[in-house]
This record gives sequence, structure tokens and C-alpha cells, in this order.
Amino acid sequence: MKIRTDQLKTIIQLIILALTASLSLHVFAQNDSAESAANNQCYVLSADRVFDGFDLHENAAVLIKGNKIVQVGDPNQLGELCSRKMKLGDATILPGFIESHAHITFQKIPSDKVLKHGITTVRDTGGPLLKPMGGNGTLRILSVGPIIQAVDGYPLNIFGNHGTETSGGHDKYGTIGVAVATIEEAEKTVIDLVAGGSSMIKIALEPGGEAGAPWMSSHGHGEPPQTPWPLLSLDIVKVIVTKAHALNRKVAAHVGENTGVELALDADVDEWSHIPCAEIREDLLHRAVEQNVTFVTTVDTLSGCTGIHANAHKLAHIMSHSPDSKSKFIYGSEIGHDNVPWGINAEEMVLMLNLTSPDGIDFGDVLRVFRSATSEAGMHLNYPLLGTLMKHAPADIIAVRGNPFERFKLLEYPDLVISDGHIIINDFKKNKLKH
Repeated sequence: MKIRTDQLKTIIQLIILALTASLSLHVFAQNDSAESAANNQCYVLSADRVFDGFDLHENAAVLIKGNKIVQVGDPNQLGELCSRKMKLGDATILPGFIESHAHITFQKIPSDKVLKHGITTVRDTGGPLLKPMGGNGTLRILSVGPIIQAVDGYPLNIFGNHGTETSGGHDKYGTIGVAVATIEEAEKTVIDLVAGGSSMIKIALEPGGEAGAPWMSSHGHGEPPQTPWPLLSLDIVKVIVTKAHALNRKVAAHVGENTGVELALDADVDEWSHIPCAEIREDLLHRAVEQNVTFVTTVDTLSGCTGIHANAHKLAHIMSHSPDSKSKFIYGSEIGHDNVPWGINAEEMVLMLNLTSPDGIDFGDVLRVFRSATSEAGMHLNYPLLGTLMKHAPADIIAVRGNPFERFKLLEYPDLVISDGHIIINDFKKNKLKH
């Protein structure tokens, strides 16, 4: 469904007013930082280009007060509201990017490295269950916790002896997967995960066997088990979705081929954690768009899969001819895999642009890719201020020299990174804050 930018902003503003306290950004832990925003000082960042999460503005500025965005506007007008200024010149200011599919904790990825490379928020999908954390000068982490799976199934059959359990007392919720055998176990697991801080419920519907899939390699632990691998029953998946929705959580499914996709659709799962690896039947792709499924891309990570390019292209084509559908693509690079950067992944953005623009590429398609990693990602996470430079949004900001809308690679090496008002990196050496 095509929505104009002004309509999208209005929708987000209404959602913000309706959010409950449980969804407040204040759930993130507070941490110390070298440059604290606690003094509530204001400053104005200006550049030749400012992307507010929705649109690109030329010769614009951002007014920040403490750890919040005040507004985006004309540099001269905002300069009258605050005397402290940083003029970046031929540069682009953007919201910090959101990584919607990462394995930060499970793969022991240094969160400070991720933050310095332009990602200010990650959804940690599959790994130890943790409360929401970060912000205020550190990487924001929204934990999903372990993936609910079938007994003897994926991912524990591949990664069962990998990773480190937490010391938080969650026991079986300390690694990448948790197996359930009955409806009762499944329902209790969802309850436990939400109580422990899970931002979303993720399930595995993976029988294995897809050509080129990373999970079909040895991972240094010998050959993978013989396929097909056990799957959750449809009744169990339906119970997981029903309970998760009752607790205000979406359900994402790891799906890689037709059997898992059909199970996910029959149970009304909200999200596919990847574009599937094997080529999917067109009737199932049509059903997914009809059911408003959200698709996290991870195309670069799964580039060895034989069907992923065709699936992405077909989904984009179906979506372009389904104006009433709410399906969308969300940027995800699967930080934690050895073949992708620990930060913004320009190649993922290039692949998204090329594979999800069925009618040829124009600037609107470029904006759509940027929104998928900023405002659209925040909306999908139920934190609609994240990934934007709207009023009251946390001051999560990056800036790069030049124009990343023409050259995505610039985003992988940001020259300025601000987390919740705290300056983490400033390589604009001659552009210190001035009165």
C-alpha cells in the first residue's frame, strides 16, 4: 500500500500519542558517557543535506536539546534558538540506522564497534534473553531471546554448543534456541520470554536442505544432521502466535523453503526473518502479501542461496500491484555473520534497491531503502520515534561527508555518531561546537 510521506508522519504522531508506558523509550538503561547530554544544553547541527527518516532536505539543520531532537529546519532560524552550532558543510545528517536482524550477544560482537559504524539500535534476534538496554551513549539493544523450535530441530541442532549462556537466571533461555514439544510448553515459553524482556517472538520453521544456505554448512562442527529436520506442528505455531499477540508482541519466523513458509502463513505469522533461501511457490508469495507479512531482507548474508533474488523480486512485483497490502521490506543485515560488516551494510542496501524496485529505480526507491533502515524499522519495532529526527525522538544521529544517497558506501564509515545526545565519534575535526 502506497502511503504519502505526510500521511506516514501523521500516522506516526498519532501512534506516539497512543503508546503505552510499556513502550516508552525510557525503558533503556542509563549509562555514563564521555560527553553527557545530562546538562540539557542545546546545539544545532547543519549540513548541505539532512534526512529526517522520511525525506531529504537541502541546506538544513537539526536542533538538539539534551538527548532529544527538537526539530529539523532552516539553519538560520534554528540558530536563533540556540547559540551552539556545528556546521558540517558538504555532508549529510541522518538518524542512526536500525539493524532489525542481528546476533550481537550470541556471537559476542562488540556493541561499541557496531555503534561506531552507524547502527544505533539493533534487534538481537536469537540469543540470550535480556532486558532492553543501551542508549545514552551506548548501542540500543532490543533482545528477542532464543528462537522457539521443535525438539531436535533448528537452530539447536546446528548451534547447540555455540555461544555463552547468560548469568541472569533464565536457564534454558540463555542460548540461541529453546525447544518445545507441547502446546502447554509453547504457551509458557512465550509468557516467559515476554516477561524476561523479549521485544518479539521468533520461531524456527526450518527443515533444512536448501542449496547455498549458511545453516547447511558445517560451522566447524562436522556435517549438519540429516534432513528433513523436525518442525513445530501447526497447532503449536498457532498457539505461539495467539499468545504473543495477546501479549502485544509480533511473531517472526525463520523460513527458508515452501514447507516452513506455508506453516507460517497458516498460523498468521507477522514477519519473515529472511527472504527465503529456496525459491518459493508464487501462490505462497501472493498469500504472504495478502496477509500483510513484513519481510526482513538479509539478502547479502544469504547471497549463496539459489532462490533469494527471485523471491525478493517477485515479492516486490506482487506488492507493487497490491495497493491495499501493508507488506513491506525492512533492512536487516544479520550482524554476527562473518560475511557482513559490524555496522551499516551498503551492499545490503544496494541489493534491496535493485531487487525490490520492479518498475525501475528512481529517487523514491532510494528513499524507500533508507526509510527501511530508519523510520519504517522504528515503526515495525513499535518504537515510532526511533529512526527519525522528529520532535522528541532520541538524539541518535549519524553524519557522513558527501552524499550517501548517491554512494551508499559512505554510510559504512560515518564521520559523526551521536547516541542519545552523546557524541561517540566526531571526525569533522574543524567543526567543533561553536558559540
